[in-house]
Amino acid sequence: MPGDGDGDGDGDGDGDGRGEMTGETTGIALLAVTGIGEVVKGDSIGELVAAHAELQQGDVVVVTQKIVSKAEGRVVEVDPHDPDAKRKLAESEAVRVLRRRGDLVLSETRHGFVCASSGVDFSNVAEGYAVLLPVDADRSARRIRDQLRARTGLDVGVVVSDTFGRAWRRGLTDVAIGCAGIAAIVDLRGSRDALGRELTVTEVCVADEIASAAELVMGKSSGVPVAIVRGVPAQWLRESSAVEEIVRPYREDLFR
Repeated sequence: MPGDGDGDGDGDGDGDGRGEMTGETTGIALLAVTGIGEVVKGDSIGELVAAHAELQQGDVVVVTQKIVSKAEGRVVEVDPHDPDAKRKLAESEAVRVLRRRGDLVLSETRHGFVCASSGVDFSNVAEGYAVLLPVDADRSARRIRDQLRARTGLDVGVVVSDTFGRAWRRGLTDVAIGCAGIAAIVDLRGSRDALGRELTVTEVCVADEIASAAELVMGKSSGVPVAIVRGVPAQWLRESSAVEEIVRPYREDLFR
C-alpha cells in the first residue's frame, strides 16, 4: 500500500542492501511493438517480441499479463449465463477476500497482490472465458528474458504488467506483477536530496513506473500488448523480483 516517504524519517524500508542505485537518465523513449497478433497457449513470447521489435542492449520490454497468461494456458471457461460464476472464480483465485461491494470483490491473491477480483480478467477474451494471472509472473519474466537473450544476444529487462486500481485514488494504472533483469525497487536511502538532506525512507518502485509509462503507448483497446522502454539507467539492470521487492509484507501493512 502507499506510504513510502520523501525523507521525513518514518523508518519505512527493510534495509536489505538494495542501495547504490541512484542512476539518472536524461530521457526515456517509449516504443510500441505492433504486429504480434493473437497469442495462444504454447506461444513463445520472447520469440514473438524478437520477431517484431528492434531491440537494443539495456532495453526494458514490457509485456501485458494478458498475453503471458494466454501463452501459459491460464485461460478458463466460465458459464456466461451463471450470474455467480465470475464471483466464484475470483474467490477461487484468492487466499482471502478483503472487501465486497455489490459485484466487486477486493481480494488478495496467492502472490500477495491486493486487487479487484483476484486479477481475473474478462476483457479481450472470447465470451465464456476468463484469463487468470500467471502462476509466477517473475518466473514468466525470466523466461521471456532468457528467450530474448538466446534469440538476440542482448541483455534486456522484462516487466510483466497488469492494470490495477489504487486505494484512495480514482482511475486505473498499470503496475509490475513480474520482472527480470530490471530493478523492481530503487533504494535511495542514504543518498542526498537536492538540498543536501539525507533520504532515510525513499524507495522508488521503478518497475511500476516503467509499466505505467509503457501503457501510454500500448493502451487498453489498441491491441498492442508489448512496449519497449529505452533509456533507463544502466544501474537499474539487475536481478529482481516483483513479489519479493514490491509486495509489502503483512507485518508492515497498516491498512489490513
